[in-house]
Amino acid sequence: MVPRLIGVPDFTYQQESGVDTVIVGSGGTGYEVGDAVTATGGGGSGFAAAVSSVDGDGTITGVTVTNGGKDYATAPTLAVTTDGGTGATLTGSVNKLANPVVAALPSLCSALLAHAVITGPHSTLQGYTDWRETIQSDRLIPVESWIKVGAQATLMDSVGAVLGIGVRRDHEKGGRPFHSWANQPVQGIVGPGRNIDFSLTDGATEGQSILALNGGVILPGEAGVETAVASGGFVFVGTDTAGEDDLWRFYNVTRGRDYIHLMFLRTLRFYLGRFNINGQTIEAIRNTMVSALRDLQAEGDILGYKVSFERDQNSPENLRMGKFTVNFAAEEAPVLRQLGVRSSRYRPALGTLLDNLIAQMDIAA
Repeated sequence: MVPRLIGVPDFTYQQESGVDTVIVGSGGTGYEVGDAVTATGGGGSGFAAAVSSVDGDGTITGVTVTNGGKDYATAPTLAVTTDGGTGATLTGSVNKLANPVVAALPSLCSALLAHAVITGPHSTLQGYTDWRETIQSDRLIPVESWIKVGAQATLMDSVGAVLGIGVRRDHEKGGRPFHSWANQPVQGIVGPGRNIDFSLTDGATEGQSILALNGGVILPGEAGVETAVASGGFVFVGTDTAGEDDLWRFYNVTRGRDYIHLMFLRTLRFYLGRFNINGQTIEAIRNTMVSALRDLQAEGDILGYKVSFERDQNSPENLRMGKFTVNFAAEEAPVLRQLGVRSSRYRPALGTLLDNLIAQMDIAA
């Protein structure tokens, strides 16, 4: 389970285009719940839906899609199979569906306190955007770029390469996952899967657009180009998870918090069942937590912490039942993601120049 990083190469980028919703234009009359809704045209297949609700006159008020189908390029024509209904008009909405492996990973990762690196369509910015819009989890680390390997420059999934960077960075930091993998060299490849335009100073490039959508990219270095990410080799750039909460945006922060939780599980389980609840036990547990967090702060993994035992969260009734709660707060160090430098003129330098000139003239006189 260590370092709790998961990859499923070649199985996370595929998407089907299906009918995800059905809009009722005119509900008609005489329909019944369970009447089948069928689709024709649109270039796809496999769609299945049924009337889910009607009013007193049999007017359709809701339709449930049970199978969105696949490969639909445009919205199909919908019709209701019925014995007595008439007049209903239904319209289907076609969208890219989530990848089923990606959809299953968040619950697995949550159970294991793990993170998964997942790769998208690796074709166009629009393709990545469509794929990214189907994902939401702070345990998923999305990557757009694939890689080329070997003398034949064979295209392959980059999951293994990115996970390798993660393991290497953890090892460099003593096994602690508090540091980003961004701006790290990608070894053993002959190039990224495709060229992605990128500039450190231009947010409108494709690479910056992918980063803004929380994706990671693999970029080539460019000698003599200051706005490139490096002067040579191939470099991975990516700092984010696919979560919605900006407080837990960076994977080095979410992985770091997992590390702290697991650290406490390993150290505090020693006390369970062995000790009675008294002042010494509570203070010993608090001191254990403080000591662990102090070490992390000394290493620069966290910026600060607080451990407290609050009376309002520990009632006599809970203590009598053998339960008590200790609070801790910690601030994981964020990755340096954007550096701003303001440039302006410095007028006082002219005053200094004048003073020096006058002093020199006085000496010469």
